[in-house]
Amino acid sequence: MADEKAAIAIASRDRERDLQLLIPVAGSPNDVAASCKPSSSSSSSQQTGRETFYRVFRSWASKKFMTGCVILFPIAITFYITWWFIHFVDGFFSPIYAKLGINIFGLGFATSVSFIFLVGVFMSSWLGASVLALGEWFIKRMPFVRHIYNASKQISSAISPDQNTKAFKEVAIIRHPRIGEYAFGFITSTVTLQSYSGEEELCCVYVPTNHLYIGDVFLVNSQDVIRPNLSVREGIEIVVSGGMSMPQILSILDSDIRPIDGRRLTRS
Repeated sequence: MADEKAAIAIASRDRERDLQLLIPVAGSPNDVAASCKPSSSSSSSQQTGRETFYRVFRSWASKKFMTGCVILFPIAITFYITWWFIHFVDGFFSPIYAKLGINIFGLGFATSVSFIFLVGVFMSSWLGASVLALGEWFIKRMPFVRHIYNASKQISSAISPDQNTKAFKEVAIIRHPRIGEYAFGFITSTVTLQSYSGEEELCCVYVPTNHLYIGDVFLVNSQDVIRPNLSVREGIEIVVSGGMSMPQILSILDSDIRPIDGRRLTRS
């Protein structure tokens, strides 16, 4: 019996030793903290890497998105205005074709363009000018309508290819409101100022302050007006765009123009 008890004790001791080898026993708190430090540092580094990647990707995506918006915005505006203009012009004659049972998109637009062209050809003749003068005579007798017609006619004459006496003659740059600053305007007419010292030729310069229909009028000596190499239509585009279509270099057409401070400008 004694031998059997000793064998059982030895077997149980060996089994406990084997269990201790298979199952790790928790050590001191310092050992636990030391074992946890590498895993926590690796997880924090992984989190920092993910945040950096997300930040770089978000910055790259936002820049590319804004680049796409900048490129597509003027294209979309151009197509939208063109599409609206086609529908607007097409609406003049499309109801007539609809009553006739003809539903072809663009036919009213083509008819409107042809009609405008024929009106331009007719009004360029002597008979058309006479009819236009008679119509203006009736319109100018109407109390409220004549003011609207005169204002709209002056604006349309500014961009008309026939430069009459009421149209914008030239693009002008004047020194305004102080020395070192310039204002962009249009020469509309010339006037002779008579005084005791003699006669002085003045240019009537219209300086827009709100697109084209609101502005100030200045009478400037013709020698103090700078005439750049810009057409009237280019000047209108510059005013309407808020100066964004201004060319980087402006050259002067007349080499005999003299600014207010007395220095002579040469042609570039």
